Amino acid sequence: MPAELREKTDRYEDLLAEALSEATITVPEGTPLRSVAEEFREMARSYLEDGRHFRAEDDPVNALAAFSYGHAWLDAGARMGVFEVPTDGDLFTVRH
Repeated sequence: MPAELREKTDRYEDLLAEALSEATITVPEGTPLRSVAEEFREMARSYLEDGRHFRAEDDPVNALAAFSYGHAWLDAGARMGVFEVPTDGDLFTVRH
């Protein structure tokens, strides 16, 4: 695997894992948006697992894509307001 692809895949895996640990669901239980938030979080977790599987199978391109898609689910949820996330740094695109 080229060094640039390895570095980018490592960075995106770390980004998704950290984003998952930082995104807190903010909407109340039993509301439609709570279900949305839970589904977004589950999609992100699934893509993290998929990306790790692809890495183990020596498929860095699909691993990188999975990590990117997973982060997109969390970032979209943060923009919708269903997750509380840090607004400083580069972990999310949301700024207040």
